[in-house]
Amino acid sequence: MVDFKNPAAFFLLLLPPMLFFLRHVRVLKKISFLAVLGDWQGEYFDWNGTGFLLLSRFYKLLELLAFVALVAAYANPVRRHQEKVYISRGADVIFVVDSSPSMAAKDIAGMSRLEAAKKSIVTLATDNGGCTLGLVSMAKEAVLLVPPTMDRDFFMRRLEGLAVGELGDGTAIGTGISTAVYHLENSAAPKKAIILITDGENNAGSVNPYTACRLAEEKGISLYVLGLGTKGTVALEYTDPKTGKFYSGYFQSGYDTQALSKLAAAGGGSFFSVENMDALKLAFGSVNKTASLVQSYRIRSYDTDYYENCLFAAGLLVLAACVIKRLFLKEAL
Repeated sequence: MVDFKNPAAFFLLLLPPMLFFLRHVRVLKKISFLAVLGDWQGEYFDWNGTGFLLLSRFYKLLELLAFVALVAAYANPVRRHQEKVYISRGADVIFVVDSSPSMAAKDIAGMSRLEAAKKSIVTLATDNGGCTLGLVSMAKEAVLLVPPTMDRDFFMRRLEGLAVGELGDGTAIGTGISTAVYHLENSAAPKKAIILITDGENNAGSVNPYTACRLAEEKGISLYVLGLGTKGTVALEYTDPKTGKFYSGYFQSGYDTQALSKLAAAGGGSFFSVENMDALKLAFGSVNKTASLVQSYRIRSYDTDYYENCLFAAGLLVLAACVIKRLFLKEAL
């Protein structure tokens, strides 16, 4: 929002039309002296009607714009900013996202399961500005991509870069959850949560998923399991980031809600079965209500001044007008 600290300065913009009117009714007359100067045997200034008339009008327009810029500078333009400054700590949340090849299945509103998950995570991250967010990618292995942080830009970049097949073919749910627990257990946040997004059963890794879920509960970490996908024959497309090979075809989805529901229950958590985009929005809405924490904050206001920008613009306009008058129209300054 742009505002002016001295808006009364804009009354000065009435001066040019007033001056024009007074000259029009001949109350004021423009004072001018015709002085044609030239060296002996030199060339005299020759007025080119059309070209010089256009230049004359152009430099007058530049002078008028310079005057407007000076008035704007005198009005002291500022841009008002407001931002939330949190004065209490929010929740620590780590997303454990399945990036196995089956997450490339396109059965969620025409998007792949991973794309749908990313889109919903972005919405949740945007709505919870005071929470710290972390990200674990999980497939045959599990890797912490983002430790819990308030840096939304960094989090969004790493989330956007999350790709199917980076960590091989498999689903190491126990390893993914235990990785998140490890990075949350010593947190001093008043609330800690793990949001697991997967489409399959545990079939990789050395950590039993039920053991990892119970560990999360012992550490006071809330667990939310979102089972993403549908059963049956599903279209699948993805490029293996390691080999560059493109895969396209169909596979038989064995999405099992019962196994994931038992897993959530083992950790005292909540399970959401997601088979379409509406269900995904409802699931994330429910998670947002329970996983987020009401925080205290204050509104900080600050201004960005544009006084010097207007002065600089006025200076450039005056300089351009002077160059045209002196070099092209041969007028005295």
